[in-house]
Formats: sequence, structure tokens, C-alpha cells
Amino acid sequence: MARPTTLAGWLAHLETLHPKPIALGLDRVQVVYAHLGATLACPVITVGGTNGKGSICAMLESILRCAGFHTALYSSPHLVRYHERVRTDARDATEAELVSSFDAVETARLAAGDVALTYFEFGTLAALWLFARAAPDVVVLEVGLGGRLDAVNIVDADVAVLASVDIDHVDYLGPTREAIGREKAGIFRRARPAVCGDRDPPSSVGEAAAALDAPLYVLGRDYDYADERTQWRFRGLRGARYGLPIPALRGAYQLANAATALMTLDLLHARLPVSAQAIREGLVNVALAGRFEVLPGRPTTVLDVAHNPHAARALAATLGSMGFHPTTIAVCAMLGDKDVDGVVRAVLPRVDRWFVAALAGARGGAAERLRAAVLAAGVDATAIRTFPTVAAAFAAAREAAGEADRIVVFGSFRTVAAAKECLAGTRAERAASRPTPP
Repeated sequence: MARPTTLAGWLAHLETLHPKPIALGLDRVQVVYAHLGATLACPVITVGGTNGKGSICAMLESILRCAGFHTALYSSPHLVRYHERVRTDARDATEAELVSSFDAVETARLAAGDVALTYFEFGTLAALWLFARAAPDVVVLEVGLGGRLDAVNIVDADVAVLASVDIDHVDYLGPTREAIGREKAGIFRRARPAVCGDRDPPSSVGEAAAALDAPLYVLGRDYDYADERTQWRFRGLRGARYGLPIPALRGAYQLANAATALMTLDLLHARLPVSAQAIREGLVNVALAGRFEVLPGRPTTVLDVAHNPHAARALAATLGSMGFHPTTIAVCAMLGDKDVDGVVRAVLPRVDRWFVAALAGARGGAAERLRAAVLAAGVDATAIRTFPTVAAAFAAAREAAGEADRIVVFGSFRTVAAAKECLAGTRAERAASRPTPP
């Protein structure tokens, strides 16, 4: 069979290699990695956690770039294009780069005995292959699911980071914070430092660190921050830093993520020295789509990938800190295996009308399931509308909202991606309708 020659062809091929979309375990990916030749000769930061890991990765990348270092960042999932997952020097990978990396992984996979890899495992190996050839000064790897058995865990982290520990993916990680913490702490390495951005981590996290003699630095105990309204203060290994700018990523919870990023950099200071100016520039310029992303224009439109109760509570708190809006319309669609009731209850006080939609695919959730959760939470049926797609729900919300109102799109990465695609289509239509200048 001829190999694909385009990114679309490769991504379709990846879907056929393993019977399950998620199959945790390192045996398969380690065998192929041994044939790949993708050794990383630089510090590696691995970032896991229930929520906040994407923000911490973005802050680390931004600050390190401002300090003059060549960076590599692997994250998932993507919002609009697969290219977003693989970044070198804050630049998304090109199609040619991705096609070359997939071809290299396929060669290694077949040499290892036609090993069945999942989509995520194959993509992780492709990113590592690209990074090894780019020879960056530092690599930041975001855990996809859990930690212990996640594909990125084939690489030994110089510093392992847990952004937070809360309930999510219970079918894979367990139903309690203790069980989930144990899985996420699987990215820790013997005698290497670990950072935890959760003020009250489950005891399993500390036990995992102790078993490995890994120094564990916990927010509120070993490092901390103070919110001073227009600026903030950080206390870490290298003393206190005052007058820090509020991160460009919105939400009071981002200060905890920023402090965790700074603690991580403190631990790597001997190898990756970062100046106070680089920290300031990095925090001011950091960007991450879909994390309380407020779009320009009217009505106010907020995009947030919140898909579990912990993230939904943070979303609700940040919505509460915004100015007055007469009506807030929620455009919500979720995967079927998520805690729909918990997410709805968390956001309920900030929403007046609900436009709920279905997500397609094997894991997609039905609009009727969401509608039932909103009704059960006490919302009147007249304030709920159902739609077959996010695109239809978002279009109806934009039609129904007044200029002073607010639309909040949330529930899944796929929900936010669908809204972004709608907006991109609208902009393209407007551009095409403009008269050609003489």
C-alpha cells in the first residue's frame, strides 16, 4: 500500500492503525520509539494535570522565547488545524514537516513489527522526531490523558509539572482524586524535581514523589503568589518578585498557572536562565486560543474549552468578574462521557438562556442529554433551545443576542473549534462580498 503524501491522508491513515481511539500503555510506543532515533538533547518539561496544563505550557513557551531560547512545544488537542499541536520557536509545524515526521514514524513502526499505534501515540512520536531534528534549547510536552501511561511519558522529564488534580476521565484514571493523582504523578522521575499547582493535592501525589526521592514543590507551601489587583507578586526558590504584570490569559485562576510556570523556571535556572524582563514580556504577550478567549466586537463573545466541573467553576467565576450584560446565552455541546450535570450546575448562575447542541462522532454527546441536565438544574424549558450542530446553535445565538448581551461557547475543544470555523466562514463571506477596488 502506497504511503500518504498529504497531511489529510496521513491523519486518515492514523485512524486505521488501532481499533480504539484511546488505549493507554507505553509498551507499543516505546518499541517504536526505540527504532525512531529521536533523542532529545536538551531540558524537557512535562506538564500534566486536569486543568491548566495548556496555559502553563503557553506561559513557559512565551517566557522562554522572550529570554532568547529556541523552544519546542507539543500540545493537544488542536482547535482548528493539526499543525497547532507541534510548535518550534512559537511557529506551528508546516504540512511538509508533519508529512516527513509521519513518514519517519511509519518506517519505525513497520521496522518494529507493524505495531498498532493510536492516533495520539503516532502523533507524539512524530513530534519528538521533529523536535530532535530542530535541536531546540528546551522541549515542553503537554500530557494528553493521565500521565503514567500517556505517550509523552516515554521521555524522562527534567521537571514534571502537575497543574491541578480533579475529577475527569474517570473511565481511564479512576473515580477519586487519589486515584487520579496517582496516575498523573506517573510523570515524576527519580531524584528529579516536580511542581504541583494544586494547593490541596491528594496524598497520592506526595507519596509518588517520596517513593522516587523526587523533590516536590507545592503551591501554597513551597511557592506562592499574591494578587495585587493591577499586578501580582511571586515567591519562589529564588526569592520574591514584585510588580509582575497580570498574564494576558484572562481569569484570576491564571495567576496560579503563572506562579507554577515561574516555579518551574526557577528549578531550571542554572540551565535556562531567564531575566525579570523576559518574564514580564512573556506574561504580557502569552496567547492561547479557547481559554476564556474574548472576541472583539458586539455582542461580547467568550470561547472557553471548559469540559469538566473544575474548569466550569473557573469559567463561571471569570464570567462573574466581567461587566454587566443584560442576557448571557450559553452555546454548549459536550462529549458523551463527560460530567454533563456537574458542568451545567457550575455555570448555571451565569447563564440566562441555553442553546444546546449535539457533537457528532462515537464520543459525541446528544443535545437532548444536555437539555435534560439543564432542565434538571431548574431552568425553565422556555429558556432552552436544542440544535443538531454547534454551528446552528452559534448562528442562532448571534441572531438572538443584542449588542449589549454576551454569548459564551463552552463544553469541549470541538465546541470551540466549531464556533471558530463559523466565524472564519463569516469573515471569508464578508471578504468575498466586498467590491473589488478599481
